[in-house]
Amino acid sequence: MRFDAEALLFDNDGTLVTSLESVLRCWGQWVEEYGIAADAFARYGLHGRPAAEIVADLLPAAEVAGAVARIEQLEIDDAARGVLLVPGAADLLASLPAERWAVVTSASRRLAEARLGGAGLRPKTLVTADDVTRGKPDPEPFLLAARRLGVDPARCLVFEDAPAGLTAARAAGMRTVALATTHLRAELVADAVVDDLNAVSAQVTAGGVEIRIAG
Repeated sequence: MRFDAEALLFDNDGTLVTSLESVLRCWGQWVEEYGIAADAFARYGLHGRPAAEIVADLLPAAEVAGAVARIEQLEIDDAARGVLLVPGAADLLASLPAERWAVVTSASRRLAEARLGGAGLRPKTLVTADDVTRGKPDPEPFLLAARRLGVDPARCLVFEDAPAGLTAARAAGMRTVALATTHLRAELVADAVVDDLNAVSAQVTAGGVEIRIAG
C-alpha cells in the first residue's frame, strides 16, 4: 500500500514510544491515592485521552486541578524508567525532514517532552494538550498541527494507536495508519493497520513524502 502526503502526524504514546507500563503504574498509584474504586476507573477509556478529561470524569470539579497536577508529576517522574521507541520509529523519523512531521499528543507539554526526550526524540513541531481547548477525539489537535506545518489537512497522514486519535484524524479529513500496539486490530478503523513502524518506509519527493506500507 502507498500513500502520498505532504506531512506526517504522529501520536506519541503507543505510536512513537512505548510507555504503557509507565502509564499503568502511575495511574494505578494515582487511583490508590485518590481512593477511586477499580470498577469506576475501568469504566473510562484511559489511552489516547487528555488526563484532565479522565480526572474530570472521576472527581468533583474542585479537586480536578490538583489531581491533574499529581498524575502529571507521577508520569514525569516515571518517564526515565523505561520509555522506549516503538520498533521502526527511529529509522522512519530519520528518513524525514524535520519540517515534514509533527507529534500530536494528548499529554501535557511537560510530560510529552519528558517521554520524547527519554527516547531521544526532539520534534521541531509538537502539539500537546496545553495547546488546544478540545482534545482527541476532537479534530482540533491535528488541525492545529497541519496549520503549524503549513499543510492542507487533506495532505496529512496520521499515525495513531488509539481509537480516539483515529476518530480525531478522520474528523480532520486526514488519512490514517493505525498501530496495533495498544488495541486489537478489530478496534482500529483506519486506511491501513500495522503491527509497528517496521512496516512503514518513507521516501522524500518533490511534492512531499511517499509512504509505503509493507504487507
